[in-house]
Amino acid sequence: MDLISHNVAIKRRAGESQWIALCSGLIQTTLAQPQWGRMLHGTLQVFTTKDSLQPSEEKVGAFTKMIEAMGFTGPLKYNKWKIKIAALRMYTCCVEKTDYEEFFNRFQMPDTLNSWFLVSQLHVWMCLVRMKQEGRAGKYMCRYIVHSMWEDVEQRGKVMGIDSVSLKESMRNMTENFYAAIFGYDEGILSDDHVLAAAIWRNLFNKHCDDPRELEIMVEYIRKQVQHLDAIPGEDLLLSGEVSWRPLVETNAQSIVKPALPTYNDEGL
Repeated sequence: MDLISHNVAIKRRAGESQWIALCSGLIQTTLAQPQWGRMLHGTLQVFTTKDSLQPSEEKVGAFTKMIEAMGFTGPLKYNKWKIKIAALRMYTCCVEKTDYEEFFNRFQMPDTLNSWFLVSQLHVWMCLVRMKQEGRAGKYMCRYIVHSMWEDVEQRGKVMGIDSVSLKESMRNMTENFYAAIFGYDEGILSDDHVLAAAIWRNLFNKHCDDPRELEIMVEYIRKQVQHLDAIPGEDLLLSGEVSWRPLVETNAQSIVKPALPTYNDEGL
């Protein structure tokens, strides 16, 4: 818990722009579950990500470096308001194109705001992983994806009739869980299936999963979704924000193909 508290403190001091740079690092955590290792070894390695998830080097001038060092965002490849719209659309795809009922039923999760958030943050994280590969514009978009998520969480809490004090406390806990989860997921996606399964066990299942087959399903799900998002050109994501999701369980694993490209008009909308 000391590591999680430390990272939350960093986030509160530095804000979202500092976090986006920080979350590209890896936190070395461990969790050994020998009985799961046998289930998760081998076949799931087919769902691999690109060799590097780091954005390509982007040359910027001295003035841009100076204003960004002051906390501002310099000129980007695309208009910032278009990127903000694309970020909102991408977040909308995370919550509207995800079959929450299937997750709740498959993994015996209670139908609550917190369960909805755990599933949503997983899909938001996968979008962040993809967009961080798109340089400064992608990082800028990440900031507004996260911003859209917190606005939506707050609005959903109000619609559900949660009083302001309880909602504030719930959002504080969700914030801590979110920033802890992304470190674990980041480490898992760049490591082997055992590390990723440990992150899923801690963050999605809240350490309440005793069936290694459920972890196997989720490891496979995340690997194939990241592969699916990697197949979409970055320009299309920055201009449209449209993403889709593979089924939770594939009837035919060979059906994972390059997704259809999104469409947008001449103004990038």
